[in-house]
Amino acid sequence: MELVIALDISMGKSYKVVYKGQTCLSEGEILHNKAGFQALLDEILLLPEEPILVFESTGVYSKPVETFCLRNKLRYYLLNPLEAKKQLEEGTLRSWKTDKHDAHKLAKTHQQNHRTEKVQQSDLYNDLRDLSRFYQEVEVEIKRIRMYLHNAIQLSFPELELFFSSRITPYALTLIELFPHPDLVLDSSQTKIKNRLIKSTSKRISENNAKEKASQIIDYAKNSYPAVSANSVQTQKVQYYAKQLLHLLETKEQISNQMIEKAKLLSEFEILKSLPGIGAISAALFIGEIGDLSRFANHKKVNAFIGIDIRRYQSGKYAGQDRINKRGNPKGRKILYLIIRNMIRQQKTAPNHIVDYYYKLKKQPTPKLDKVATVACMNKLLKCIYSMVRNNTKYDYSHAVSMDQ
Repeated sequence: MELVIALDISMGKSYKVVYKGQTCLSEGEILHNKAGFQALLDEILLLPEEPILVFESTGVYSKPVETFCLRNKLRYYLLNPLEAKKQLEEGTLRSWKTDKHDAHKLAKTHQQNHRTEKVQQSDLYNDLRDLSRFYQEVEVEIKRIRMYLHNAIQLSFPELELFFSSRITPYALTLIELFPHPDLVLDSSQTKIKNRLIKSTSKRISENNAKEKASQIIDYAKNSYPAVSANSVQTQKVQYYAKQLLHLLETKEQISNQMIEKAKLLSEFEILKSLPGIGAISAALFIGEIGDLSRFANHKKVNAFIGIDIRRYQSGKYAGQDRINKRGNPKGRKILYLIIRNMIRQQKTAPNHIVDYYYKLKKQPTPKLDKVATVACMNKLLKCIYSMVRNNTKYDYSHAVSMDQ
């Protein structure tokens, strides 16, 4: 019977209980600082045997506890919040929520539940995960600032959006920051606009390209009918958001370069890139979210980690529609979904059995809905990637098709 230390974690502190079987040996609060963790380590060293620590993942608040376990080479179980909730409420008629109660329940239920001990990955995988999260946060921020810029431009100089109808470019943003209102354009000559653009942009731009941009913005300015003046707050906002977007685009590029350089050190990076529709960024993001695939016993474990394993409900003669659990990693799920959509978009570049499977599902006697077919392809892709990485083999369309038959 294991010696268990269960922790209910909150901001800056945890409530700790020590159990042997169903007997509580000690309990108390520990602070997440040097003194608090040293006191916990001293207590652990005095115990008659090595304990295992059990606690729920609470994002940034549980990280100091996890770091404490890693630095001191302690065995620990990190529980998914939904998994912990289900285990703690099992067998109870009502739900209690106190630090003391949850810590005791975590310890008491440890022997009754099949919990998986946390397997640590190398620092390289952890760095990639942090970079992947940072990259995605910057992408979210870019979408938010772009919406604000759109709203402000509609009042000061709507035609400016024609500069980035398909995608945002540093050239366009530099031009927008310099000339957020048609009056500011008309007060300058084509040569002055061209020179300011060449001087101000962080990217190299040819004189002909700058001249063309200057000519375009003058044409737009002549026909524009702004709703605000050149010195209005809305015009200031256009400049501000253009500058913010420029900074975010530079940051995004720096993070993507870091991710790719780190991912190149792993053998699975080139294996993933061998799949049609997966580029360097997608491969790095995938590794960042999924981590070291060798820690999973089979592809079904990877599916559960991502959250696309099937949840089935049946009661008597009623059988509910199968759905995915969505209990795993939502960021990993999103990346996988985007990879599938990218594969479908780029289907003409190279043959891909995942895309073949997608259209097979769509053309059955009872065609699958688009989202259902996409999730089925996500499942199939994970199985394929897991096999390729485990066997250290790159993608081979003919081999993949023969395996499907």
